[in-house]
Amino acid sequence: MAMARMRRGVGLVTVAALGLAGCGSDPEPRPAPATAPAPTAGRQFAPGAAGVGDDYFPSYGNGGYDVGRYTVKVRYDPATDRLTGTATVQATATADLSAFHLDLAGLTVRKVTVDGAPARHAREADELVVTPAAGLTAGNGFTAEISYEGKPEPLANEVLGEGGWLHTTDGAIALGQPESASTWFPVNDHPSDKATYDVEITVPKGLTAVSNGVPKGRSDADGWTTWKWSEAAPMASYLSTVVIGDYRVETGEHKGRPVFSAVSTKLGKGAADASMARTTEVADYLESVFGPYPFAAYGGVVVADERIRYALETQSRPVYGAGFFRGGENTGVVAHELAHQWFGNSVSLAKWQDIWLNEGLATYAEWLWAEHRGTGTAQAAFDRRYAGSSSRLWQTPPAEPGRQNLFSESVYQRGGMTVHALRVAVGDPVFFKILKTWAAEKRNGNATTDEFVAVAERVSGKQLDKLFAAWLHGTERPPAPKRL
Repeated sequence: MAMARMRRGVGLVTVAALGLAGCGSDPEPRPAPATAPAPTAGRQFAPGAAGVGDDYFPSYGNGGYDVGRYTVKVRYDPATDRLTGTATVQATATADLSAFHLDLAGLTVRKVTVDGAPARHAREADELVVTPAAGLTAGNGFTAEISYEGKPEPLANEVLGEGGWLHTTDGAIALGQPESASTWFPVNDHPSDKATYDVEITVPKGLTAVSNGVPKGRSDADGWTTWKWSEAAPMASYLSTVVIGDYRVETGEHKGRPVFSAVSTKLGKGAADASMARTTEVADYLESVFGPYPFAAYGGVVVADERIRYALETQSRPVYGAGFFRGGENTGVVAHELAHQWFGNSVSLAKWQDIWLNEGLATYAEWLWAEHRGTGTAQAAFDRRYAGSSSRLWQTPPAEPGRQNLFSESVYQRGGMTVHALRVAVGDPVFFKILKTWAAEKRNGNATTDEFVAVAERVSGKQLDKLFAAWLHGTERPPAPKRL
């Protein structure tokens, strides 16, 4: 993610991510409801946990199952701000479940089935509790289908701001980090449970409806248009998006993959369109330093709504606030969000504390892109930030920022400086081998800071404990590393 700090102008970027013991963990099982299925063949069924136990966001996600695929079909009318939807959740139980939870904020559930049979459902705040007709056995797959409707509302987070479904003058934008998906479909809303997605969005004819992945066509009927999208690579739920409205659309193909970009028609054609047009150029450069581009499509979306003062690395198709392009073409923010396709999207956080893995590497990608273009060097970028840093920056360790500082400058800028310190310590050939190894070995999975350190030490053959302790965990400014 990149944050546009409007009080100082456009272009300062910032980012974030998540983790935990995995969706299958069920640390505090609740007592089974009185109507729960009875034990079968010696098994004791119990409800799954309402949260994966993330240290920063304990209630995010749910325990007892692992989602493989979401099929989400929604119909949205901007005139009434009403959404109707059906979500099919294909999952595998990781515990013997009498009931399980899904995250769903605000919307009214009309019907739930599990494996085709009617299931009981109840609400506990922003949790949907589903009790199937029969217990779900650990290791077995199941399919839940949920029909729902209502007026979607954004999520207000006192620490991180507003995220989720936002009604706009010409449609809607579903976007946000660390949560947003639960405002428009039922979901296991934590990055540790990645899944594939098929999304269909039906909107009044004439409007564009954009989501993640490969465009699968559109069809018209009775004054409505259904847009179809498919993301076949595992995706963390906060990376899902829907953008609906009046947009200029550019399509094409690059290296056998579709390219789909859209810019709000509220913006005059210019810097935003030019920046989106360079998406594949930036991606090709990043591929040379990070390894193969990890997804089956390229693109980007530029929105005009003033509430979106950031850019977010929504998978395969980042969403950018218009403010990033008010000063002209801006490929730096494009480099930041595209770097996340490797670091944050393909290699996702296991717990939100480790968000520096996303933001530090994406920030450093901006410095590398400037170096590639000849407009600056990574060393110069490091020197400016190191010399101009405040004591507050060093008081917040990027690998232990705390919930309040999840999107702080330390996570982004000190995170980027950590990456540069590693580069100086091991030298360019080994450094770029570390990045490619990390991207390849953790592709489509989840990872932690400790795992990154282990890869860096294994590839370099060096003990790097002191380096990472000082730059990631210390609360004082370390000595500057030798210059490149």
